[in-house]
Amino acid sequence: MKPAFSVIFLTTLIGAGQGLFLAYYSAEWLVTLNMLQPPTSDHSAEAALLAFALMAAGLVASFFHLGHPERAWRAAAMWRTSWLSREVIALPLAMGTVLVFALLRLLEIDFEVAMLGRVSLSLSTLVGFAAVLAVVALFACTAMIYASLKFLRQWHSPLTVLNFFLMGTASGFTLATLLAVVHQAGFFGYFSGMAIFLTLAALISRFSSLARNRRLRSPSTLQSAIGVHHPNIRQIAQGAMGGSFNTRAFMHSYGPSVLLLARRFFLVGGFVLPLLLLFVSDADSLLLCALALSLQFLGLLTERWYFFIEAEHPQNVYYQMIS
Repeated sequence: MKPAFSVIFLTTLIGAGQGLFLAYYSAEWLVTLNMLQPPTSDHSAEAALLAFALMAAGLVASFFHLGHPERAWRAAAMWRTSWLSREVIALPLAMGTVLVFALLRLLEIDFEVAMLGRVSLSLSTLVGFAAVLAVVALFACTAMIYASLKFLRQWHSPLTVLNFFLMGTASGFTLATLLAVVHQAGFFGYFSGMAIFLTLAALISRFSSLARNRRLRSPSTLQSAIGVHHPNIRQIAQGAMGGSFNTRAFMHSYGPSVLLLARRFFLVGGFVLPLLLLFVSDADSLLLCALALSLQFLGLLTERWYFFIEAEHPQNVYYQMIS
């Protein structure tokens, strides 16, 4: 498949924003349950605003993928059957609830609304829980856009959903680790530990999907694609002036050496090096954490680019050559 750079930035940016919000909200609940020491100062509002900004940037990037951006609202019409339509609904819902959570904390208009055993539930806590549901739903909708496509066998796997969730949360927790170093308010151990765990889990999951896809064999041949079963068939030219929408949208011109380099870079830069940097960093390691986040984000951008390149559209069996 030909990679769409707007979708690459969409999925990586919103994934980091979703992961960042989950990091701070989960830390807040661990403090409530006396499993973490409370921070010296509360920066959940700033983190939520940053998460909202990342998701908003991803939304802006997605508009460059549209032929008619003014008709984007129509994409939500098929929500009963389309995962894309569900994502179009889930993304603004996640952004809205995260923004409300941030404003409630930032403007200090929070108040208690219920009790859960001995735990007091404030309005922002309930709004945050709704945001968590929306964020998880957004992860599922985004990943299922690709995992639900049976004819693209490289994507049609539960590993696609798992990879989207693990990579998004890993980048979010790595960003939260950097913010913990900047703010010096606590949570560094929790954020860095979870970032290491999620990055390692994402590495294992993504490597598993690479191994799975390498074993795939196409059930179609050039003979079955054109309905002619002669043993020696070779396409010399496509015809029709040597190009069409099919070849522009579903074929790429990158060679095996480029794909190998990209695969090695995102495995090392997106996973291995951030793991090492996070492992040796401490609460004062601003440069190491910033470098880990930068490498991981560049690696995830490359991974998402490779994710599209890796998928082989069945029509490419027919279009053996562009010209």
